[in-house]
Amino acid sequence: MTAAPAVKARGRAGLADREGFLAWAMLLPSVVYIVALVGVPFLLAIAFAFSDVTTGDPSFDFVGFRNFTEIFHDGVFWRALVNTLVFTGASMVLIVVFGKILANILVADFHGKWFVRFLVLLPWTTPVALSTISWLWFLDSIYSPVDWVLRHTGLISGNVVWLGRPWTAMGSVVAVQTWRLTPLAAVIVMAGLVAIPRDIDEAARIDGAGFWRRMFEVTIPLTLPVIAVAGLFGAIMTFTDMTVPYVLTRGGPTHATDVLASWAYFRGIEGGDVGQGAAIALFLFPLLLAGAIAILRAVRRLEAG
Repeated sequence: MTAAPAVKARGRAGLADREGFLAWAMLLPSVVYIVALVGVPFLLAIAFAFSDVTTGDPSFDFVGFRNFTEIFHDGVFWRALVNTLVFTGASMVLIVVFGKILANILVADFHGKWFVRFLVLLPWTTPVALSTISWLWFLDSIYSPVDWVLRHTGLISGNVVWLGRPWTAMGSVVAVQTWRLTPLAAVIVMAGLVAIPRDIDEAARIDGAGFWRRMFEVTIPLTLPVIAVAGLFGAIMTFTDMTVPYVLTRGGPTHATDVLASWAYFRGIEGGDVGQGAAIALFLFPLLLAGAIAILRAVRRLEAG
C-alpha cells in the first residue's frame, strides 16, 4: 500500500531536482514576454522601415533604403538627432550629480528619514504624463508660480516664456526629465553607498580626512561602478523617451525640442508615413547600443581596477 505513494514522491522529488528544467520553466514567461512585446515589434519596425506602408495604404511594398535616404535629407531629422544627444547628455549628467547628492542625504541618519525617502520616490512613481502636465502649468507663460517666485525674489522683472523660446524650452525639458529620473539614480547610488564597509570610512576619519576628502578619495571611487550603472539607466530611459518633450512642448518651438522618438511618432503616426517613422525609430537602435556598450565597458574597467 505504501509503495505507490513512495514512487510518486520520488517522481516529484526528481522533477524538483532537475535544475535545467526548472531554469527553463522559470525563464519561459520572461522569454515569451520579451519576444511578444519587444522582439516582434522590433522585427515589424525593420520590415516597415524598408517598405512604403502608410496609415492609408497598409499594403507592403519593398522600397529598399528609400526611407533612410529621405530622412537623411530631412533637416528636421538631423536637428532631432542633435536634440536627442543634447537632451540625453545633459539629463544624464544632471541625473547622476543630483542622484549622488540625494543618495548621500538619504543614507544619513536623521529623524523621519523614511518619510523623506517616500517623498523622494514620488516623482518616479507618479505617471510621467500626469507629472509633465503639472510642469506644463508650472511653466505657463502667464500663471507660472516659478515666475512669481523669481519676480518676488528680484531675479526677473517680467514673465519668462519658458516653453516658447528654443533654449529655455530645451532647458525646461531637461529639467523635468532630471526631476523625474533623479529618484531612480538616488536609489541605485544609495545601494552602493550602503554597501561600502564602515571600516574604510572609519579609517579615513581616524587619519584625519574631512568630509570632502572622504567624498572624493573614498566614497566616489568605491561607488563609481554603481554611479555608472545609474547613468546608464538614465541614458537609456532618456534616449528612448518622448513623453516629456511631447507633452511639454510637442517638439516646439520650431522643432527646437523634437527628439528622434517624438519625430518618429510625428512622422509615422500623426503624419501617416509608417515607413519613414519606422526608419527614424530604427535609427535609435545603433546609437543606443553603442552608448550602452561604452558605459558597460567603463563599468567593467572600474570594477576590475
